[in-house]
Amino acid sequence: MRKKIVVGNWKMNKNYTDALWLVSEIATMVRDEVLSDVEVVIAPPFIHSYSIQKLIESYKNISLGAQNCSQHAAGAYTGEISAEMLASIKTKYVIIGHSERREYFEENSEIIAQKVSICLENGLIPIFCCGENLDLREDDAYFDFIKRQIGESLFHLSKEQFSSVVIAYEPIWAIGTGKTATSAQAQEVHQFIRKVVFDKYGAEIAENLSILYGGSCKPDNAKELFACPDVDGGLIGGASLKSRDFTDVIKAIF
Repeated sequence: MRKKIVVGNWKMNKNYTDALWLVSEIATMVRDEVLSDVEVVIAPPFIHSYSIQKLIESYKNISLGAQNCSQHAAGAYTGEISAEMLASIKTKYVIIGHSERREYFEENSEIIAQKVSICLENGLIPIFCCGENLDLREDDAYFDFIKRQIGESLFHLSKEQFSSVVIAYEPIWAIGTGKTATSAQAQEVHQFIRKVVFDKYGAEIAENLSILYGGSCKPDNAKELFACPDVDGGLIGGASLKSRDFTDVIKAIF
């Protein structure tokens, strides 16, 4: 059975005090709503990670995530955070290959593949992001593009390694633009991703793969998106910065 997962990607938001207050509110709401059938992941800025982990460690269905990690194990890489460091504070998930990392920091498929591998070597679960921009969408080139993204960064993995991966579909044209993919558009791509994985790794791996939707998912559209048979949760940006909005998105998965 596929795991239902909702990830809050805070990006570069919230100071220390506001971060702890937000997590406390989310944890209380999740507990009060008895949302035990979905895994909630909080991915804050690195500087808040340890304190947040201490806050959530008693909650069975809330996990710590990271927004990125280095492709290097250790060394003279000023400003970088290693997978081993993240594992040492009980981080569970790491977002890899987010569209903003690809665009602003020029992360290519080779770097992303290295990051996926080093996460798995350190017992971390990579949330691999893929998705198309508006030009690719309008040119009907998005299927080939997404297939290439997945192949170049994930298909070096063995079946056992791949079984630990989560994929997040990011329609880049629907992030921060006010646009949202329709549920039909989301289902179409999620189903395609599952087929790509099926062709490489077989039915069992494909059917157990959690695929998250990551394009402007909010309380008012989450239920329709999560009702799609191949949408197993969400990678949530702006809505994760407000406790009630984020909790409402989580509730929509039922």
